[in-house]
Amino acid sequence: MTSAQNLSHALTSRYATALIELAEKAGKSDKVAADLDALSKMIKDSADFRLFVSSPSLSRQSQIEAVGAIADKAGFDVLTKNFLGVLVNNRRLGGLASIINTFKDDLAKRRGEITVQVETAQDLTPAQLKSLQEALTKGMKREVTIRAKVEPSIMGGMVVTVGSQMIDDSVRHKLQKLKAAMGRQANQNTSNKEAV
Repeated sequence: MTSAQNLSHALTSRYATALIELAEKAGKSDKVAADLDALSKMIKDSADFRLFVSSPSLSRQSQIEAVGAIADKAGFDVLTKNFLGVLVNNRRLGGLASIINTFKDDLAKRRGEITVQVETAQDLTPAQLKSLQEALTKGMKREVTIRAKVEPSIMGGMVVTVGSQMIDDSVRHKLQKLKAAMGRQANQNTSNKEAV
């Protein structure tokens, strides 16, 4: 991993805060957030894009040209495009995913929203995400922003994390509980036989 990929939280936070403040001043918070969502999806869905973002061997000029072309094709706001240029010039493009996550969390806090991490075994459809967001918003009585993550090891169900609280309704967790219960029952049966 490059040093750009290992951006410290303080550095990530500085970049995210600067972008939020510029976006709010320009009245473009929603547009920039949508651009970053699109970038996050590109990072998640494209191995080539992940390699491009994290590769320290590419020259600044080639990265600037590529980032500009991607931003133009995706219809990103000029503010997002310029921000990507700053990351390239400062050799911080490898920290893009962390900066995006910090941006989303900080923007949500400024708006009085709660960011909830949801892990599922497979991608949720847009309709499922919307339904889950509405249910969580209603249950928490505050606007909720969902950060979805695919974690195949949970096998099914979901794990919802809000701050330091975690609700684990995954198949993996249920199987672990069942295994523990069966182990306790086997131990109890063994103890009962020995007592007879």
